[in-house]
Parts: sequence; C-alpha cells; structure tokens
Amino acid sequence: MTGPHALKPFLLAFPGPLRDRLVAAVLSGEKTATTGLLLEYEAEKEELPEVGERSAVVDSDGREVAVVEITEVQVLPLRDADLRLALAEGEGHRSVEEWRAGHEAFWHGGEMREALGDPEFVVDGDTMLVVEWFRVVEVLREGRGGA
Repeated sequence: MTGPHALKPFLLAFPGPLRDRLVAAVLSGEKTATTGLLLEYEAEKEELPEVGERSAVVDSDGREVAVVEITEVQVLPLRDADLRLALAEGEGHRSVEEWRAGHEAFWHGGEMREALGDPEFVVDGDTMLVVEWFRVVEVLREGRGGA
C-alpha cells in the first residue's frame, strides 16, 4: 500500500514456512505478541513501535493480510521473558524454556546473523528484546499489495 495512509509492514520472521505459521497464528487469534531483538531496530535505524500504532501483517508472498494495532511495547532483557509472553507468541510453547530455545535457534540462524551483519552473533540473558503486544483490527481477506 502506498500513499499518505500507508501502513508500515508488520513482518514476522523471514519469508517461508515459519512466517506462514506465524501469520496463520495471528489470523487465528493465537498470536498476540511478537519478540524481536533491540539490535535489529538499531541495525535498521528503525524507531521502536508505539502503543496505538497500526501496521499491515505481510505474508510470505508480500501480501498485506491483516491490520494489527500495538497495545503494549516492552523493552527487556531476555532473562526477563515470562510465561505470559511465551504463551502469547502463539507458537505452542508451554514453558519459557521452550520459547527461549525456539527463539534462540531463530536468532542464531544464518538469516538473522546475516541481517545483523555478525556471523557469530549469539544471545544471552542480557540481550535486550523488544516485545510488541497487538490485536488484529482488520483481516484483509484477499490481501492487497504484492511482492
């Protein structure tokens, strides 16, 4: 979408099977939070999201499939991630340990290390996270836009 009312893209993971699962979880209402690295925002010179901000959820084909509104933003160290967050991520994790293992595997993956420009990047308990809590305000049935 372009123009004065364009929404910022809400990108979950990288295009592919993981993004497809996460987008489906957003659309089903299972996923109401997402966690990124503060380093990602710094590397991309991107401002942190703000409560009330609306964004367009983008699927792996580059289509806008829903509009979400940010309801809460937290910046916290990885060690402070809790069960509320693990469950709200909508990925089926039943404990903080499962959630952390899944996220560490993603953050230590080649695509993330390449995006951060650090082939040896690793997280630890002090790694700062940005947690976005959101709600779906509109489902865009057929999507709009394109890749």
